[in-house]
Amino acid sequence: MKSSLQIGKILGIPIGIHYTWFIIFTLVTLSLTTGYFPSRYEGWSQVGYLSIGLLTSLLFFASVLIHEVAHSVVARFCGVPVQSITLFVFGGVAHIVREPPRPLAEFLIAIAGPISSLLLAVGFGGLWLTGQMLDWVPLAALGLYLGGINLSLALFNMIPGFPLDGGRVFRSLVWAWTGNMNRATRWAATIGRGIAILLIVAGGVLFLRGNWSSGLWLVFIGWFLDNAAGQSAQQAWVREALEGYTARDFASSACQAVDSNTPLDWVVRDYVLSQGQNCFIVTEGEQTQGLTTLSQIRQVPRQRWGWTPMRQIMTPLSTLKPVRASESAYSVLERMMAEGQSLLPVVDDGRFLGLVRQDSLLRFAQTRSTLGI
Repeated sequence: MKSSLQIGKILGIPIGIHYTWFIIFTLVTLSLTTGYFPSRYEGWSQVGYLSIGLLTSLLFFASVLIHEVAHSVVARFCGVPVQSITLFVFGGVAHIVREPPRPLAEFLIAIAGPISSLLLAVGFGGLWLTGQMLDWVPLAALGLYLGGINLSLALFNMIPGFPLDGGRVFRSLVWAWTGNMNRATRWAATIGRGIAILLIVAGGVLFLRGNWSSGLWLVFIGWFLDNAAGQSAQQAWVREALEGYTARDFASSACQAVDSNTPLDWVVRDYVLSQGQNCFIVTEGEQTQGLTTLSQIRQVPRQRWGWTPMRQIMTPLSTLKPVRASESAYSVLERMMAEGQSLLPVVDDGRFLGLVRQDSLLRFAQTRSTLGI
């Protein structure tokens, strides 16, 4: 089951809403409707509080979406593909397919988000001023809240720690200075984890002092930042471990060739249980038709293995865009993760060399890192 619901596209980029977004949207709307606006603006009707709270909440998340669209537009301008944008409990994220090719591109992509939030803050500040001049209190209230929240969003995102925009700006500067993106990533990720710990500690203090809602929120944000920074550091050492290697170096024919008509229970009996095989090249005569993994077999109910042939569950070779033998190993890994593939065919001038496996790339990177080579 997909964890996000696609609601449309902006400039060709799919926009999705993660299920956690509905939770935070409801909480923000309730907080504005029953707490923020009633405590500051008396005398409105319940319908008035609900209307302004709902509108403000929608515009708040629209602001978050604009922030991510700004990242995505600049990324595309710099030649970096954007897979999608997703709104979730902590705000939004633009799924950029690969790392920027140079420090300047990283800087421009990262700074675009905070700049868009600052511009939104100015725009909503103008709404507040208009509401003041017209003595239209709801408009002024909406402009004041959204102007402040967008300013806060811009400032918070400029904290110099991964994965915040400020951390990416910091990484771009260190990258330009050292010429080493992996080292810059580790520095930014380390700062990001330090900031995450501070947020968790601050949240714990607030919780113990009785401000449990703000305290828990800070703890959750800190936990999220720590996980994201840790993943960024991990990506850095994987990228460093695979540096200098190409898809050709990992092309393997170790996967078992199996006829397309072979039932799954025969495959499990003859190759999985007896030989430990977990990937298969599905053939028809001398022609390769597709690829199948053990995880795909497991998705079929056990009682159906006897009459389900391999051809019914294979991934057709025609649907897999081959990897060039000269393509860097890390870019292949990035593509696998972006497309959700565990195997990809490797070709050289149209000649099939073998398969590159995601687990082989990760295992090789982990071995090099463990041995310090």
